[in-house]
Amino acid sequence: MSEASPLRVLVCGTNFGRFYAEAVRRRPGYLLAGVLSRGSAASRAYAQSLGVPFHTDVDDLPEDIDAACVAVSSSISGGSGTELARALMDRGIHVLQEHPVHLTELTANLKHARTRGVRYRLNTHYPHVAPVRAFIEAARRLVQRQRPLFVDAATPIHLLHPLVDILGQAMGTLRPWRFADPAPLPAGIGPQPFRSLHGVFAGVPLTLRVHHQLDPSDRDNHALHWHRISVGTEGGVLTLADTHGPVLWSPRLHIGRDADRRFVLDGPGTGRLGLGTTAVVGATGSFRMVFSDLWPEAIGTALDGLREAVTQGGDALRAGQYDLAVCRIWTDLAARLGPPEIVRPATPLPLAVSDVFPEPWGFPGDTASRAEPPSYAARPASAGVPTGSSPETVPVRPADAASYSPSAEFFDLFAAEHTATSSVPAVAALIAEADLSAGPVVDIGAGTGLVTEAVARARPDAQIIACEPSAGMRAVLTSRVFSDEDLRTRVTVTADSAPDLELPDRISVVLLCGVLGHLDAEGRARLWRRLHRRLAPGGLVVVELMQFERPSSLPETRLATARAGRHRYEWSFAGAPDEVEDGAMRLHSTWRVYRDGAAHAEREVRDSYRWVPFGLQDVAAESGMTARALPTRPGAPPLAVLTRAPVGPDTAPRLPHARNPSDGPDAPRTAIPLVSSPTDG
Repeated sequence: MSEASPLRVLVCGTNFGRFYAEAVRRRPGYLLAGVLSRGSAASRAYAQSLGVPFHTDVDDLPEDIDAACVAVSSSISGGSGTELARALMDRGIHVLQEHPVHLTELTANLKHARTRGVRYRLNTHYPHVAPVRAFIEAARRLVQRQRPLFVDAATPIHLLHPLVDILGQAMGTLRPWRFADPAPLPAGIGPQPFRSLHGVFAGVPLTLRVHHQLDPSDRDNHALHWHRISVGTEGGVLTLADTHGPVLWSPRLHIGRDADRRFVLDGPGTGRLGLGTTAVVGATGSFRMVFSDLWPEAIGTALDGLREAVTQGGDALRAGQYDLAVCRIWTDLAARLGPPEIVRPATPLPLAVSDVFPEPWGFPGDTASRAEPPSYAARPASAGVPTGSSPETVPVRPADAASYSPSAEFFDLFAAEHTATSSVPAVAALIAEADLSAGPVVDIGAGTGLVTEAVARARPDAQIIACEPSAGMRAVLTSRVFSDEDLRTRVTVTADSAPDLELPDRISVVLLCGVLGHLDAEGRARLWRRLHRRLAPGGLVVVELMQFERPSSLPETRLATARAGRHRYEWSFAGAPDEVEDGAMRLHSTWRVYRDGAAHAEREVRDSYRWVPFGLQDVAAESGMTARALPTRPGAPPLAVLTRAPVGPDTAPRLPHARNPSDGPDAPRTAIPLVSSPTDG
């Protein structure tokens, strides 16, 4: 295998192995060479859907496989993953094996790799998950600045091995470590799901709580929570709230005192009282995003580690000493805790945040929740734009930071021309004649500000609120606004995301270009209810959708090219029905950068997001508004303007497909037909 050639990877197992296969397919520099499993019909069909060979025996594998991902349980979980890993190494194949693996097996595997002249890596997976990686990197910076005073950690028993690895990477070392036995449980107090123990890790006092119950046939689904870790110093506490984010930073509370021992709250030396009590770093996504984005990306990072080890060569056993130390610590802890309690609970009932925090979310006296995450900077005011104070207003929730941010640097290369020839002319013409006296224009999902800027040009008197949750896209949007003196006086940029963005009391126009499909039915219904309450009489809602109305398979297609300096840029787009959610799709954009004359991309960036396809008829029905199609160029995405049904200026009609909780079973549901303008071709 040359350094420039793709690594040909075999994936073993089709349960967790599906995440490995997705990682290999997405990541540049790798080629999915096949799937190996025991031979079930489902596994064969999966390999066929990927268009790769299917194998059931290591002896029948072709000679051109470079590496294998073994996502098959090892003997500690009753599987044959370790035997499979060694058989693959016997064929000269490098191996990345999914945890957990017993210490004796790990030692034997590393020795086997040394004997066969291949590289073997154990993948504990979770240290590579993006929020955990952000926590690890922040912890390393923290402990370099200040001496850590304590570590507080909690984990389910089946994720104890990865927890040790996370702590080792976060602290920069494992040694010295030493643990006491768990605290005894008092008699007669009933079931106790957690066991607690104390010790020293990396020389720092450690408190560890372990959910010590296990359903052997379904470990993940019955964990009460996943990794939670806090590292404390004199300057504050860094916390990983959950394996999948967010990360929290809580500065140390310290208030000076005067000669009479009273708190000094004003004056010199009180600047640090302006620090936020806790900063939320990073956004939380859905469980679906964990499976579609976070896990495949994490596995891709582990693959990169294996590839780097292959390139560097050397002694596999020597390179695996850290992994062996992690495994020794895990073994020590597991021995002290003893066998977990075996449980087989019923299917749990997960609750939404709205079940726990009835609207409006927050708590009495909560003002910080309305600050702009993650920096808690004050929201910039816009002259003439009223701020909402209705009890219906809710605090902003962080948006999915993963979507759109990876590709933000390329967006305008291609979107500028598309926007200028499709949505902008129609939107600008509509806005030019609109009544904007009642309130601002609110651009929800403003992206890099192409439509925002066009609206401002069409109406020099317009006040605009541009809401964009993606940090990368918002950076371009803010730069666009700051570079233009006129825009700076009229455009307020926020990090708000639908449906729960902060809205002014009255709105003249709402722009929803490429937004609605990102929301589920409940989110759209909530957004429509909130817009009905705020949209001025005669107000307009502009909606742009995708060019398909139902889930479809879209093969990867190059849609555009552009040049800048010595680089050529290409944009490709693909999509497929979501494998988990009926009626939804996963859409994928790929951006490739080529140097002049080069046949191969020197950089490739992929972006993926969920989209629920539907048509303007559906928008009219679920919004309870009248829709009129706007003229666009042939082939452009559908564009329409919605107006309130004539039911009174301050009364929102009951919305089809989204009943208010007070609506009875016989509440009317009237779908409003899509009305086309006679001038719309």
